[in-house]
Amino acid sequence: GGGYAGSAGGGSVQSLDAIDLQALPRITTGSSELDRVLGGGLVPGSVILIGGHPGAGKSTLLLQTLCRLSPSVPALYVTGEESLQQVAMRADRLGLGKQSLPLMAETHLETLLATAQTRKPKVLVVDSVQVLHTDGVSSAPGSVSQLRECAALLTRFAKQTDTVVMLVGHVTKDGTLAGPKVLEHMVDCSVMLEGSSDSRYRTLRGHKNRFG
Repeated sequence: GGGYAGSAGGGSVQSLDAIDLQALPRITTGSSELDRVLGGGLVPGSVILIGGHPGAGKSTLLLQTLCRLSPSVPALYVTGEESLQQVAMRADRLGLGKQSLPLMAETHLETLLATAQTRKPKVLVVDSVQVLHTDGVSSAPGSVSQLRECAALLTRFAKQTDTVVMLVGHVTKDGTLAGPKVLEHMVDCSVMLEGSSDSRYRTLRGHKNRFG
């Protein structure tokens, strides 16, 4: 574990009045509505959880966002839920097919992090956190121990590299996020995408935001 904010400071002590608040400019998502829900855009080094029912449109929202960002901001979209062909077909249906967005199909966390260390994206999407597995935990993907350890390692990566990490989390039938308490307290920002797959409208609701 140990994905805590303390790991980012390197042990240096600074006076409160000397800290530069302009040092971390937010990255705009290219959508004023999404920026507003996020409190003004993406904060470098933050971990954002996008929750919702399967079919609510989480993957679609994030694919659209990364395709808007990728011409100007290094991005990486990691899918563990779909094949690269399925993601490409979704992008094509959305009219996004001509973007040079880096895609990766991976569920092994160590491989994912090694690739992210090499490619150095500013924004990393992991779809979804529930299918990840790390070598340090023997239980099945989606178990609380796997979720906790994978989220901790991704949080540490975000803080140490100033990467925005966006995690997709599926909500179960009873309306709770799988391992909700585990993830909610570890992330900086938690938003829920609500609305049924047969409705034209979706609501993106902020549940928690350390930068709000």
